[in-house]
Amino acid sequence: MDSQINLQKLIDQKDIKIAVKRIASEIRKDFKGKNPLFIGVLKGGFVFLSDLIREFDFNVEIEFIRLSSYGKKTETSGKIIEVLGLNSEIKNRNVIVVEDIVDTGYTTSFLLNWLKNENPLSLKLCALTNKPSHRKVSIIINYLGFTIPDKFIVGYGIDFNEKYRNLPDIYFIEFKD
Repeated sequence: MDSQINLQKLIDQKDIKIAVKRIASEIRKDFKGKNPLFIGVLKGGFVFLSDLIREFDFNVEIEFIRLSSYGKKTETSGKIIEVLGLNSEIKNRNVIVVEDIVDTGYTTSFLLNWLKNENPLSLKLCALTNKPSHRKVSIIINYLGFTIPDKFIVGYGIDFNEKYRNLPDIYFIEFKD
């Protein structure tokens, strides 16, 4: 661990597993037999998506998109940069976007609006964590794991400067002076 950073556990891996199973159950009820297309938002959402799809007993398809508004900072720049696009057809598909965190809402709103223009049959948002106290844009989250306080989190795929993704629990960072 970095000497200038203190990690405080926020969400235990057992609670994450329970939330993943609950969310999968909700999605199963809504999409069984509909072959949904899951779009994982990279890089942070890949661990959540990986665990989530293993909970389904029906066919699903997966795509990834990489968007960035943070760079190497802890605050969003507000400017969205599409880094890696989609290869699948979205039109007339049931699409579920899988996010690690909905924070200000800028990135998620950008992505959802972009996908709406592709005319999906349905478009839903699944987020592991939600930070409503930081929200700048209104976002509807259809499937949610946890609402968290206004803290910078890491672990379970979520990083700070590409570190801490491998942690099985979710922590918040306290920066030491």
